[in-house]
Amino acid sequence: MDNGFNGNLEAMIFEYIDKIKYLLSSDIWGNEIFNCSKNEVFVLLLLYRRNDVNMTQIADYLNVPLNTATGIVARMEKRDFLVRERSSEDKRVVTIKLTKAGRATIRDILNEMIRYGQLIMDSFTREEVQLVFKMVDKVMDTLSQDASKTAEKQTKPKIRKIMIE
Repeated sequence: MDNGFNGNLEAMIFEYIDKIKYLLSSDIWGNEIFNCSKNEVFVLLLLYRRNDVNMTQIADYLNVPLNTATGIVARMEKRDFLVRERSSEDKRVVTIKLTKAGRATIRDILNEMIRYGQLIMDSFTREEVQLVFKMVDKVMDTLSQDASKTAEKQTKPKIRKIMIE
């Protein structure tokens, strides 16, 4: 489907990147979100919503190996964003919880996101808001379908033929 892009999609993408690069600066968002990696922000969000989790839940949520999740949690613990605690019932179980500093950090990030989201939504009519969400849903569906196809290709076993003489 052409949709009138005439093969100029790359130019359009770079044009929009140039337009939004200011919106991704620390001047806009403050330093907190830029002091965290993507995975650290996701861990903060997970803990904010669930209160406490274990390492397996973090690894599953981030879709990373357990040793990678352990490294992320260790870095965040050093920065006083979270704490690991042993269960009183079963000492083998370790739960991860937000500290006051971690909770304050994720609240600051969420408040900024909400503030900018509200600013954007206030500039739209009701119909435009519905259209935006419809378009975002379509984008997400399209990207999910593509990701599923890519994952399917990667999981198919490769069969090698061995010539026997």
